[in-house]
Amino acid sequence: MSAPLTHGVHHVGLAVSNLEGSADFFTRVLGWQEVKRREDYPAIFVSDGCIMVTLWATEEGASPFDRRKNVGLHHLALHMQRRAELTVIHQRLVDNGIRIEFAPTELNGGPAMHMMCYDPSGIRIEFYWTGIES
Repeated sequence: MSAPLTHGVHHVGLAVSNLEGSADFFTRVLGWQEVKRREDYPAIFVSDGCIMVTLWATEEGASPFDRRKNVGLHHLALHMQRRAELTVIHQRLVDNGIRIEFAPTELNGGPAMHMMCYDPSGIRIEFYWTGIES
């Protein structure tokens, strides 16, 4: 088999029902930077320095995604470098009233851990630590 023709993720585009709320989740709660905005097709681009996420505004009345019934993004998993960061993120989510699906928990007996929440538009976001401090 030949070498892959792609080289990692450049960006992920998410259709969101609450553009400003989702942008605030990434920038204020998670500490990401806003890269730019597009007013002609309402979009806000945010980045943590490793990945860019494009938040595209849906039209009013758009149906929320159902991970068990729709084809599409099941969740976005973000890598954590240290276990302690999961605790920090969890507390920020609690302090900001973000809906948490489950708090930090071990995967398959550990040491890897993860947690899951929903951004203000209902997108499932996973925070994943591999079990190795980096």
